[in-house]
Amino acid sequence: MNIDLTRLRSGVDKNVTIDIDYSFPKEMLGSDIKSLNNVKISGEITRNNMDDYILDVNVKGTAILECAITLKDVPYDFDIDINGSLVVLFEEVGITIENIDNTIDILPIIWENIVMEIPNYVVSPGASSTELEGDGWTLNKSKKQENSELSKLKDLF
Repeated sequence: MNIDLTRLRSGVDKNVTIDIDYSFPKEMLGSDIKSLNNVKISGEITRNNMDDYILDVNVKGTAILECAITLKDVPYDFDIDINGSLVVLFEEVGITIENIDNTIDILPIIWENIVMEIPNYVVSPGASSTELEGDGWTLNKSKKQENSELSKLKDLF
């Protein structure tokens, strides 16, 4: 997702408009997200008086996640606003940028913000009425029992 900054760097344009529909490849998704297609990324990159590039985008889409109980597909809508200096935003995702060239790939920033928005688990509607027992098994909903040997350690602190 390379963005051309040539006209912005030379002062010809005041901003670079971003209007992209992006589908993430399956190799990038991992195991938590089943699909992430047609993510709408819209906004702009501007340059301030201190030669700092400012990213201001909105990311909207629907991630298909797996229900924690039934393993069925569950759509999860997200709407994320990302605003800040490109250098700082890249540092937040673990990428150090010394200087910004004529093009820049903002995909790591977009991806990291989407991943932070996705919940650890989801439950599909109607899954709470699902039977939680079967032939020779039941779901144990009781609280964890303390190990008496380990509980003695609490007194030390």
